[in-house]
Parts: sequence; structure tokens; C-alpha cells
Amino acid sequence: MALVTTKEILLKAQEGNYAVGAFNVENMEMVMAVIAAAEELNAPVIMQTTPSTVKYAGLDFYLANVAAAAKKSKVPVAMHLDHGSSFDLAMQALRAGYTSIMIDGSHSVFEENIEITKRVVDACKPSLIPVEAELGKVGGKEDDLDGGSGGYTDPLEAKEFVEKTNVDSLAVAIGTAHGVYDGIPKLDLNRLSEIKNVVSVPLVLHGASGLSEEAIKESINRGICKVNFATELRIAYTDGIKNTLSENPELIDPKKYGKSAMENVKELVKNRIEMCGSVNRA
Repeated sequence: MALVTTKEILLKAQEGNYAVGAFNVENMEMVMAVIAAAEELNAPVIMQTTPSTVKYAGLDFYLANVAAAAKKSKVPVAMHLDHGSSFDLAMQALRAGYTSIMIDGSHSVFEENIEITKRVVDACKPSLIPVEAELGKVGGKEDDLDGGSGGYTDPLEAKEFVEKTNVDSLAVAIGTAHGVYDGIPKLDLNRLSEIKNVVSVPLVLHGASGLSEEAIKESINRGICKVNFATELRIAYTDGIKNTLSENPELIDPKKYGKSAMENVKELVKNRIEMCGSVNRA
């Protein structure tokens, strides 16, 4: 089917008290693996690219890969710009045909975050393309994203932010981090509940790679409707290639070690879809 927007699938998730997995894809094989997992489990899925990924090959290249895979699929697939770093990049993604845009103004002060988010929301509204924003700061480092030690989302600020920007979904900072965790993260789940009580739009959890199943499920119970996975997909993909080449170092056919990498990613994605509770929600 044609690409869908994140708004329609996240509102369904919010109503059904489950989440939709959002997976950062960096090449054709990762796209194919995520779609295969979603199809096996009859689940909606969100594909994402970060600014650094976009620099590698271009918005149109990644969109074409995802759109081609989605056209052959029977499950809803959305194409999302993850951590859009500027108004210009957000508009480039909009013009390219992305069906969801994130503008990340979390590194700016509150008022400036509101200003740039509202500007992107207003620009995307005529095309009915939903916008995700971030309030508070998810810590850790991944690609060009550096959240440092992070900073928690204030529930009252979240309420004001959503009301002033009309954003469609909100990524919140409750103790998660991008990249690989050093130790076991401690999530402020009570803060998440407080945010849900004052904010009506679907909430998003960034930095889920490495979180326990219990932590993810409890976050969903408390209002998370979209869960982002990135680092662990890279690890799974790379491990698949390493293992294949270690067993057969003379192998030169990319299709063969690519197949192993895809299988690793597919199994990981299936597990994460099950954690999100979105099986048979397509």
C-alpha cells in the first residue's frame, strides 16, 4: 500500500493502549528486514532516517527504498524524519514526500523550541503531514546527536508546549539515552504518567535500544505510543555480516552476507514489535 502518515497509526495506538515501533533504517537491506518483520506479525511500522543518515545518501534515496517496499506490503508503513535538525531540513523532507517530520528544538531554550516547532507545524499543516517535537533532552550520543547528560521533561511545560505549537506527537525525556547504555537506565515513570495526564497527543520514547522489556511495556502502559529503536539495529546488522565473514572469509558476494544481516535485523524487529504490543494491529 502507499505510505501512510504517523498521525493515523499513532492515534490508533493511543486508543488501543499499544505502541508502534519506529526503526532507523540505513540501507536497502534494513528496509527489507523491517518490512518483512512487520508483515509476518501484521503490524504497522515506522521507518526513520536521521540527519546524518540523510547526509550519507539523500532524502530521495531513502524515501524511494521505503516507498517501493511499502507499495508491495499489506501493512501500514510511514516514513519519518528523525531528529530533524533545522527548519530547512524539515522542509526538504516534506517536499521529498516524507509522511512524518520531527523537528528537534530540544537543544534550544523553551521559547525558541516553541517557535521553531510551530513554524514547522504551520508549514506541514496544508499537506496534512504530522510533526513530532521533543521537549526536555534525551541524553547520550548517536551519530551527530549529542544530548549530553540529558534533561527531564517538565509536565506543565509539556502542556504549554503542545497547546502553543499544535504538534501532533511529543518525544519526552524520562531518563532514556541515545546509543549504548552504560549500566541500567532508571526511568522516571511517574513523570511520564504526569505528562500523559496533561497532554492529549501521542507520546514518543527515544533511546529504547537496550531498555528491558519490562521498562518498555510499562512506558507504553503509561502513555507511550511510539518507541524508537536505532542502535541495536545497527549492532544486529553488523553482527550478521561479521559472523558470516568469520565463517567464510573468502566470501565476496554482498547478497550472501547481506542476507545474514537482514535475518538478524528481522528477528530483532519482530521481538521489538511484540514488546510494543502492535502484533495484528495493521
